[in-house]
Amino acid sequence: MKTRNWMSILWPAFLLASAAELLVFALVDPGDLHWRGEAVGLSRQAVYAAGFFAFWLLAIGSSALTLLLTRPASEINNRED
Repeated sequence: MKTRNWMSILWPAFLLASAAELLVFALVDPGDLHWRGEAVGLSRQAVYAAGFFAFWLLAIGSSALTLLLTRPASEINNRED
């Protein structure tokens, strides 16, 4: 995969993850999070980082799927990788 394609996936995903992080953690306090009835047990900074990377991975998947679906059939069928 070309560097240009990677940047077409990663940069918009990064921007979306940043916006999602701001919106979610403006409303949710990481100290109040519970998993299966117990406190998460991670520092606030660890929850912020985990949340950011989770949002980024979801957005990467979305961007990669968009890039795949916009490729012409001739490009997909004539791959020379």
